Amino acid sequence: MIDIKYVLVVYDINEKRVNKIHKILKKYIIWQQNSTFEGYITQSNIKKMIGEIKRKINPEEDNIVIYFFNSKNVIKKEVDGTEKWNVSSNIL
Repeated sequence: MIDIKYVLVVYDINEKRVNKIHKILKKYIIWQQNSTFEGYITQSNIKKMIGEIKRKINPEEDNIVIYFFNSKNVIKKEVDGTEKWNVSSNIL
């Protein structure tokens, strides 16, 4: 059985590195807002994604927070305005 998580990633990255982090996250999950990504991801891809991020950030200046959920059903999401992407369509 594949272990799939729903993740929410928020970050505050030095502008010299922000595009690199954006490109990494975009490979794995859906961009929702500036500095915010979310979606379903396998455990193995979580490890890959985190490894790629760690190689690009400066821990002295940058901050990334990843929230892990067992299911999207355990959170309530309210969007005021236009949602960039329908996360339920995120394909692994």
